[in-house]
Amino acid sequence: MDLKRAHEANAFAVAVAAEIPRLRRFARVLAKRADVADDLVQETLVRAIAAQSQFAVGTNLRAWLFTILRHARAAAIRRDSRSPIMAFEEVREPAVSGGQEERQAMQDLALAFSRLPKAQQEALWLIVVEGLDYAEAARIQKVPQGTLRSRLSRARDALREGIGLGPETPLPVLSEADPRA
Repeated sequence: MDLKRAHEANAFAVAVAAEIPRLRRFARVLAKRADVADDLVQETLVRAIAAQSQFAVGTNLRAWLFTILRHARAAAIRRDSRSPIMAFEEVREPAVSGGQEERQAMQDLALAFSRLPKAQQEALWLIVVEGLDYAEAARIQKVPQGTLRSRLSRARDALREGIGLGPETPLPVLSEADPRA
């Protein structure tokens, strides 16, 4: 019996470890700073391991971990709001010109993305970068799928405007067969 439990714990640890790169990317979207994002991922992993018995085998581990990560970020924001010290994210970064069109385009895109409301940033990230389907992303954000789709539409429109594309110009599509684009 103990051998079976040890095997299950090992399989869970391996599955969680495989999700760490995705957790780090999503944490960077939420936290902006790499060190804060790493702290969020570490907190997520500690919470996930402590709550391993609450995970329903056969359900989506990634969605479960992303939900834990969002809760950890919310707790950190609440904790930081009680601190009299200004958060690093609130300090403006000086503008830097790279001199290359590609770098400028990426900066424009990053700026347009940073101006999106957090809910739209998260929705866009979960669908476009992490490749989650609408149901999983809606469950992570705790909203109906229609709300998620609306956030995606508004986010894409704002990105088009932010990078200087007209409303009729489509954003690049992941692939012709991709229904999320």
